[in-house]
Amino acid sequence: MPTPTEIELQAAAFRRLQKHLMEDRTDVQNIDMMNLAGFCRNCLSRWYQEAAAEKGIEMSKDEARELFYRMTMAEWKANYQTEATGDQKEVFEKAFAENVGQK
Repeated sequence: MPTPTEIELQAAAFRRLQKHLMEDRTDVQNIDMMNLAGFCRNCLSRWYQEAAAEKGIEMSKDEARELFYRMTMAEWKANYQTEATGDQKEVFEKAFAENVGQK
């Protein structure tokens, strides 16, 4: 069982990862993250939602995304998302199936 200090450090690391992805590297596309690492910002927001559910907190996918992105998905897409290429989409299908679709 993690100690309170470990939990605080884990939370701080998560907040820094969130800041890095949402402020420092908005140029990195979710599809590229999924294709290379097997997770993306949407996965992180889903894990946030799943953690809430484990604590008995109801949270929709959209609510979790807004909490993680600090804006709506529509705002994120309009400000930062670029059109995926055919090659990116092809690789994504496999990455999604391997990392998300199996759940």
